This record gives sequence, C-alpha cells and structure tokens, in this order.
Amino acid sequence: MAGPLWYDAARVRILIDYRPALRERTGVGQYVHELAAALQRQLLPSDRLVLFSSSWKDRLQPDRIPGAAHVDARIPVRALNFSWHRLEWPPVEMIAGSADIAHSLHPLLMPTRAAAQAVTIHDLDFLDHPGRTRAEIRRDYPALAAAHATRADLVIVNSRYTASSVASRLGVRADRLVVCRPGAPSDLAPRDPPIAIGPILFVGTIEPRKNLPALFSAYEEVVRIRPDAPDLLLAGRVVEHSASILAALKGHPVLARRVRHLGYVSDAERHALYREASMLVLPSLDEGFGLTALEAMHVGVPVVASNRGALPEVVGNAGQLVDPLRIDAITTAILRLLDHPGLRAEQARAGRDRAREFSWSESAGLLIDAYRQTLAQRRAGVQC
Repeated sequence: MAGPLWYDAARVRILIDYRPALRERTGVGQYVHELAAALQRQLLPSDRLVLFSSSWKDRLQPDRIPGAAHVDARIPVRALNFSWHRLEWPPVEMIAGSADIAHSLHPLLMPTRAAAQAVTIHDLDFLDHPGRTRAEIRRDYPALAAAHATRADLVIVNSRYTASSVASRLGVRADRLVVCRPGAPSDLAPRDPPIAIGPILFVGTIEPRKNLPALFSAYEEVVRIRPDAPDLLLAGRVVEHSASILAALKGHPVLARRVRHLGYVSDAERHALYREASMLVLPSLDEGFGLTALEAMHVGVPVVASNRGALPEVVGNAGQLVDPLRIDAITTAILRLLDHPGLRAEQARAGRDRAREFSWSESAGLLIDAYRQTLAQRRAGVQC
C-alpha cells in the first residue's frame, strides 16, 4: 500500500509555531527565530517552511524570515491556546493548511489531522515552581506536558542537561529526543577590548530563578571592598514576581544609587551593553541553556555563571562557575575580574573560542534530519 496522500517523499512541509518570537524576544523567542532562520537556509528547493502566528493585535510581517511562508491568523492567543490545550481542536490544518511536520516551540502539541508532531522543551521550571508561572503556562503545562511529550513524534531540547531531565522526569525515550543547541548570534560581532572598565551586566527576565537577591548582596560587598567598582546594570523584562525582587533596591543606600534596571532592551541595545560591559554575571538557580552567557562569550565579555543547570555545559572552562547559593563565591569572582586585566583578557579569548562550538546551522541540520527520519518512519509504518 502506498503512503498516505498527505505525504510526499520529494518534499517536507514544516509548520513552526512562531508566536514566541512575535513580539519582545526573550531567550525562547530568540531561539525560535534563529532556529527557524537557520532551518530555512538549509531546506531543499522542494521543501517549504511556514511560520505560524495567531494574535488579535500583533501582526507577523511576511518578510520576517526571507524565503519562509507565513500564516498570520487573527485569533486571540489565549483563546487558541485554551482550545488547543484543553479541547485539542481545531487541527492546525484548518487554520494553516496541510503540513508534514507541526512543530510547537513550547511543551504542548499543536493538534493535527495527519502531520507528525514535534514539541520543544526549553526547561522544566514550570514543573518545579508552577507558582512562578502565569496564565495558561500555570494552568496547562504542569498538567499536560508529560502526556504531550510522550505522544510527540519528536521532542526537541536545547541542551544535554534538559535532555536528561526530560527523559527521566517526563518518560521520553532517548530515540525521540533531539538536542538542538542555540548558536552564537550571527548579527553580533566580537568586540575590541574596552579601554575602561565597563558596567557589570545581568541580562535576563527579572524572575526568582535568576537569583538576583544573591547578586545584589554580592554586589553590595563588592562596592564595600572596592568603592570604585562600576555600576550593576539589569537588562530584562518584568513579570509577575519582578516587583518584589526589584523592591530590594529601593531605599538601600548603595543599591539604589549603583544598580539600574533598564527593563526590556532591544537587540541593538543589548548588543551595545555587551560592547561596554566588564563582565556578565548570571547566578541562576537553574537554566535550560543560558543564551545570554553564550552571547557574552561570543562578543568577548568575561562570564561569571552559576554551576547549576545547563550553564556548566555552555560555559565550560571559558568562564568562572560559582555556587549560586554562596554570596562570597559570587563576590570573589566579580572582584577577580575587576582586579586582574589579564584575567579579563584571557577569559574574553577563551569565551570567543568556546562560543564557536555552538552553531545554529549545525542544530538546524540535526533538526531537518530528524524531521526527515520521522516522516520516513511514519511512511514505512503505513505501508504493507
């Protein structure tokens, strides 16, 4: 018996949920955009990539990724998510047309009539700390993620650390896991060493797992020991729990003057911050990957990072890894970089070398191979 009518061995029709990259791109949004762009560059002429978006007010521009098609549905995000997550309807083909692969860039499946289904899981913080999440993430992810992951034809993860967590905690078989690591940013050039010691930088969402109270305490000690230390800049969007974290800065005689929260910054603004920074400090309690650490290393910014989660896998020996629960360890690492220009230069070189090991092109190649293998297996499974 021949394969199903929707399958054409001469091409692959890929539908990617582009919604996380539609507006302000945090780490997940950046991952979605860069991986989709790298994927488009590697497809065969007969293949087709479709970027899917649904929003009542935000529009997906048709030239967002040159060469990719797009579907820009005027459906409120929350309404569609509720229908998809809880009712598993409508199948995405009713909105976006036929596809061979329907790839959700979060842990829950897009319902389909016939397409193979893929999900991307960036981390499992929503299982460990559901109270820190909001809206449909709090409502649906903890309840449904395991079932969706075990039903998916492919589960994409961003690091070996996340792969191990997903396999052990969600019961996903290793042969359905594909590690597609983020790559160094193509639009961010390595910098020349700055003449002066620039600000100490944190880049990331202002949320509990980023462990900012520990960074504030460490920075306060740095200023006590070295009053001429540069300011601490926080670049990241605020969420439900941000207010209580940032409240620690108000009224504090040192932190109120020396720590500045810049809010969400554009790509150009973030790149400018990297060009001037003396270091990036990322004391997270958990990270599925740690994209800002990779960006900083690529530019040549020395990195102080937590020894938790995937950060050791990203930073390797190219930066200083510290116990995020030890204020003295964070303090010492910051002071070492401020006090030793040679160490800053050495870690800048090591970071650039380390960043070259991460490639969007390589990850996109792994992904398209996984797509094709999955479709071949599905086709073989219906033949007789």
